Amino acid sequence: MRPWTQVPPQPGRRFVITGSNGGLGLETARILGSRGAEIVMACRSVDKGEAAARTVPGHDKGRVEVRQVDVSDLASVRAFAAGLREDGRPVDVLVNNAGVLGVPLGRSAEGVEMHLATNYLGHFLLTQELLPLLTDRVVMVSSREHRSGALDLDDLGWERRPYRPFQAYGDSKLADLLFMRELDRRFAAEGSALRAVAAHPGASATKITGGSGNPVVTAIGYYGQKLVGMPAWRGALCTVYAATMDVPSGTYIGPHGVTELWGWPAPARMSPKADDPALAQALWERSVELSRP
Repeated sequence: MRPWTQVPPQPGRRFVITGSNGGLGLETARILGSRGAEIVMACRSVDKGEAAARTVPGHDKGRVEVRQVDVSDLASVRAFAAGLREDGRPVDVLVNNAGVLGVPLGRSAEGVEMHLATNYLGHFLLTQELLPLLTDRVVMVSSREHRSGALDLDDLGWERRPYRPFQAYGDSKLADLLFMRELDRRFAAEGSALRAVAAHPGASATKITGGSGNPVVTAIGYYGQKLVGMPAWRGALCTVYAATMDVPSGTYIGPHGVTELWGWPAPARMSPKADDPALAQALWERSVELSRP
C-alpha cells in the first residue's frame, strides 16, 4: 500500500482535540496545524497544554489555543463546552482523543470506572454539548483492544467484579465504537449532514501507560511500544485521515497491516460486538442517565 501523508489543506477549519498536550493528540494537532487548521487544544493541564502548543505549527499566528477540561469530570466537560458555545464560533471537527490505559481502580463522581469515564463517557457528553456548533464530523479514537471489550452495563463501576485494568480499557474502547455507530445511525435518521467516524492508531509509541501507578507496567508499555510500534505521528495519521478525508459516516480507520499494528491509514476491522445496534442503544440510554446534571 502506498504511504498516505498528503493531508488536504485545512485553512479556516477549526478542530477541537481532547488530550492534545502529548502523545497522539499532540501529533494530531501538529499535523493539522501544519496544514493551516485552527486548533483548540483541550487539555487537563493548561501549563502542559501551553508548553505543547508552542510546538504546533500556527501557534505563532494565533491559530492554536489551549482550554482546560478534564474529560473524566462531567462538570468540567460542561464548563468547557459552555465556553465554546459562548464564543459562538463553529467547530468543524471534534476529535475525542483523550484517554488513559492501565490505571488503578478509580471511579468518577458518577460512579463510573475511570477508563470508561475518561475514554468514553466524558466524550459522549462533550459530543452532545457541542452538537449545535459542529459543521462536519465527530472522530472517536478507539483501539484494536475494543475486540476484548465485554461491557457490563449493570456494573460500570466494577463493584461486583474483580477489577482488571486492561479489560476495563478494552471495554471503554468498545464503548467508543458503539457510540460512533449509534451516532451515525441517529445522524442518518435525522437527515443530518454530520458524520460520525472512528480511528485507531495500531501500536504507536506513546506514554499512555504512564498513569498505571506501576513502574513495571509503565516501562513495559513505553519501551515495548517503542521497540515494536510506530512513531506517534504515524499512529496519529489514522486519526487525521478520519478527520479530514471524504469518508462515509460510520467509517473506522486503522493501520493497513495484517494485524493492524502498523501501516498507513485504511479501513479497519470492527468486531461484531462494536456493531451491535441493541447494545449501542442500551449504552446510549445508560450514558444519558449517567450524564444528567
